[in-house]
Amino acid sequence: MSGNIREQLMAKTANLPTPGDFKGEKKEKDRSARVSQTMPGITASLAAAQLRVQELERQGVESEIALGAIVPNPWQPRRQFNEDKLAELARSIAEAGLLQAVVVRRAGDTFELVAGERRWRAHKLINKEAIRAVVIECTDEDMAALALMENVTRDDLSDYEIAIAVRRAESEFPNRTRLAKVIGISRSDLYRFLSFDDLPDFVKKDLDLKPSVLSAATAHEIALAVKKGGEAAIKALEELWPGVVSGELVQTKVAAAISAAVIRGAPTADAGDRSILKIFAGKVQAGSITKDVKGLTFKFKAGVVTEEQEHELREYIGKMFSIRPE
Repeated sequence: MSGNIREQLMAKTANLPTPGDFKGEKKEKDRSARVSQTMPGITASLAAAQLRVQELERQGVESEIALGAIVPNPWQPRRQFNEDKLAELARSIAEAGLLQAVVVRRAGDTFELVAGERRWRAHKLINKEAIRAVVIECTDEDMAALALMENVTRDDLSDYEIAIAVRRAESEFPNRTRLAKVIGISRSDLYRFLSFDDLPDFVKKDLDLKPSVLSAATAHEIALAVKKGGEAAIKALEELWPGVVSGELVQTKVAAAISAAVIRGAPTADAGDRSILKIFAGKVQAGSITKDVKGLTFKFKAGVVTEEQEHELREYIGKMFSIRPE
């Protein structure tokens, strides 16, 4: 087996566009739009992964293996399996048999699934004792990459589940640039997935049960708000989070609500009922935020805020309130 086969495979798909070709496009924050933008890069990596599986299968040996001797891929990102679809697959296998063997590798006295966990689970549902499998030799890096690529393009796989797999796979790659390239996403998208790690434990505990509650983009925004706001931000998130889990609070409004709560609870700069927070652009003061009995005032010096930044500010405030031109 060639040691640099993955590089060869990626070279074969190098003519396909990558996320870098789409930097000029305006990004949407919903998952479907994000996937559509990164899909060309993912497509290239998926093609490489499929070629890799075919190469490994050609070198493997097919045999019948007891279901109890097989364990899931440790890098499998999926936390939940659709029971209805799994039952439908089980009925199909019971009627027509298994059309495609699962792929496994040896791991001591057991076998780890490389591809085909849904087929393996379906066999267990219909009380099969064994399953047709191709036994291959496979590195940890291949296992991690193939597990991601088998699932990453599926609409029903949440960003949180992908994030877990990315984190598990990270140690198998020399750096994050390499990991992002293998998956077929940009480094910025990779860091959005990794933002789930920066969320408080009470959030991740709920995500383990309901992984689709947060998108990677929203997780990134919330993690930044928590990092900037400290304990006050965590307290605000604790109050807001039940509404997100129940669906009563739109997830895209959480980061702005946290920031607003932190500002409301900011310590006063004066002895009276007036507080001033200075805004800096590098070492230069760009403006201020003043809170007093009359209200909350944001001020920026002329020429400091670009048109793009002004647009972002208006969009950010618009998430919390309705904005109408006079």
